[in-house]
Amino acid sequence: MIKLLNIVGARPQIIKSAAISRCIRSCFHDQIEDIIIHTGQHYDQNMSSVFFLELGIPEPMINLGIGSDTHARQTGEMIIGLEQVIQKIKPDIAVLYGDTNSTLAGSLAAVKLNLPVAHVEAGLRTGSKYNPFPEEINRHFLDVMADLCYAPTQSAKETLLAEGIPETRILVTGNTVVDALLVTAPQLHEFTVPALRQLDFRPPHRTLLVTAHRRESLGAPLRGICLALRDLVVLSEELQVVFPVHLNPKVREIVWPILGDMERVRLIEPVNYPDFVHLMKSVDLIMSDSGGVQEEAPTLGVPVLVIRDTTERPEGIDAGAARLVGTNREEIIATVLQLLDNPNEYRQMQRAINPYGDGNAAERIVDSIRHFFGLLVSLPMPFQAKLRQPNSIKI
Repeated sequence: MIKLLNIVGARPQIIKSAAISRCIRSCFHDQIEDIIIHTGQHYDQNMSSVFFLELGIPEPMINLGIGSDTHARQTGEMIIGLEQVIQKIKPDIAVLYGDTNSTLAGSLAAVKLNLPVAHVEAGLRTGSKYNPFPEEINRHFLDVMADLCYAPTQSAKETLLAEGIPETRILVTGNTVVDALLVTAPQLHEFTVPALRQLDFRPPHRTLLVTAHRRESLGAPLRGICLALRDLVVLSEELQVVFPVHLNPKVREIVWPILGDMERVRLIEPVNYPDFVHLMKSVDLIMSDSGGVQEEAPTLGVPVLVIRDTTERPEGIDAGAARLVGTNREEIIATVLQLLDNPNEYRQMQRAINPYGDGNAAERIVDSIRHFFGLLVSLPMPFQAKLRQPNSIKI
């Protein structure tokens, strides 16, 4: 029996790990023991026991409850806590997700104890050391330490090869965030948030979903985004905006004064995962600085505008499913109006190839781990992006 340590610390990581946990528990529970450990890096009301139930996985065996602090203190406390967990549980492999301090700490704790490391979302890069910070720095460390590098795309694999990572350690899998999305999106759903139940998503209304929370967006960039939204609602009578406002006070102190009095702007609290998936399905356009949303929107056939100056997920932009618009007020306004007024351009983005996954990333990862431990003769076939079928748009 392989003891697999699933280390998570942030909400997106739990969503991405859920697909792997479900795959293990439904198909390989006789070969792999799935042990979920939560560092407690992020905690909010949307990460209660209900959150794990919605994802179809049990709550973590251990929650270290580290919380927020300086990067050094937070990472150091996580390493100490995870080292103790590893020494007690004696797992055979640690699986880490993304690029947070939890991921870095988990990898360091594992490597120092000679525990093999698998990195899900390997090879993502912006090429800018401090943008985003500390994620870009964490990524470089992670992929050097990892025994198994699960690159979501061929482009990510090529980045790893260029950095000297041996090809034998790399498998292109797609992203497990797509797996999670494709489980949730087809389900019948009624919004739990009254403000969302009251919205009419049908024509002539055009709905823009906005999320913005990244560290590099705070201050002047976020102010520019909000001013652009204010102008857009004035310029387009059919446009309505839905903006789940992050709990960070630095986000709220900008968003609410600029947009709080706008009639067709719904500022709401962060929503649960099923609500958010079905909200993405319902809208016409998404504008976000989130990494996960850049992968989820093309999967649903919803055009996405990336409000950042750079992205570690260029595949969506190259495919035409996403556009990098930055945080300039005029650029955002011009791009949104262009898409709303030009049906042909809008449809081209809808129908663009989805480069991020096919719903089978978790299966590839689990099979790769089984191969690593000699339980499977051959490695799984890597993920290859394919042209979108017309009936796959707007699940």
